[in-house]
Amino acid sequence: MVGDMDERVVLTREPLNAETPLDRQVGPITPVGRHYVRSHFSAPPPPTHIAFSGLLAAPFRITPDELRALPARTLAVTLECAGNGRSFLDPPAPGEQWRLGAVGTAEWTGVPLATLVARAAPLPAARELVFRGADAGVPNGLVREIAYERSLPVPDALGGEALLAYAMNGEPLVAEHGAPVRLVVPGSYGMASVKWLAEVTAVADPFPGFFQRDRYVIDGAPLGAIEPRAVIVEPADNAELRAGPTRVRGYAWCARDPIAGVELSTDRGTTWAAARLAEPLSPFAWREWTHEWDARPGRRILIARAVTHRGERQPLEQVVNPLGYSNTAAQPVRVSVVWRHDNRSGAGD
Repeated sequence: MVGDMDERVVLTREPLNAETPLDRQVGPITPVGRHYVRSHFSAPPPPTHIAFSGLLAAPFRITPDELRALPARTLAVTLECAGNGRSFLDPPAPGEQWRLGAVGTAEWTGVPLATLVARAAPLPAARELVFRGADAGVPNGLVREIAYERSLPVPDALGGEALLAYAMNGEPLVAEHGAPVRLVVPGSYGMASVKWLAEVTAVADPFPGFFQRDRYVIDGAPLGAIEPRAVIVEPADNAELRAGPTRVRGYAWCARDPIAGVELSTDRGTTWAAARLAEPLSPFAWREWTHEWDARPGRRILIARAVTHRGERQPLEQVVNPLGYSNTAAQPVRVSVVWRHDNRSGAGD
């Protein structure tokens, strides 16, 4: 059953694609009913088991109940759709027209993927692991039905932080987030975190699947780690503010290089001031930032940009490619600042 979609900004209902309402985000963790959802096909019946197959010395099947009986860990992870920010592109790019809410942060609980891959014992010829979801359909660009599938190199599966997750924010997964078990790949765009996981297959050759080679690529190269981005969640775009001390608040994240700071401009990018960053919840979670601004009357344009440890700054201009991926351009927030009025009546009135 789909959760309360009124908590999210719905783009499409079938299949469900919906944004996190960032203006309601408080603290680092996104409630389950507000966390964005990306679906390529309709939600399938829940798989009864996950099969580990292919070039393995010890193939096996495991049920969700058996998985929950294994040692687990919980990790806070920010997931972001690679198409986040696509709706701001000019000219438009095809695909879901996300604004900035195709992102959310949750505490995912599950069994480390490395534990299960080690149990399956990939053979020396195994190069990649292909993860198949139980969902299937006919995507734009094809005339036949396919399952949603993505792959990871075997070394990444054995040495990374990926989880086979069965809980989100301390509660069992719900259908739209991939119940009963999904893959969560920290640091990668959300397309890597296959939902409704049904099968993991070890293969000798690079996986040529539609969602690996035709989608989620730029100039033929697969998308890498999440790029730097900062967003403003307070004040809202087109808000009217009273002049004086004003809090500006938002979130910043990057997986390719840790966030080192956020810079805020209140004058269309002419000057920049350093915002205050909250402590990181985990290496893979966004960080809240705040800035105290002495707002002066007039029409103001606020821009926030993320800065990484290596000194890379989030771009101010749109990032253009045919399918509109990784458009991390900083988006302005326009506000009107008016004088603060004192409505108290004078003595004797």
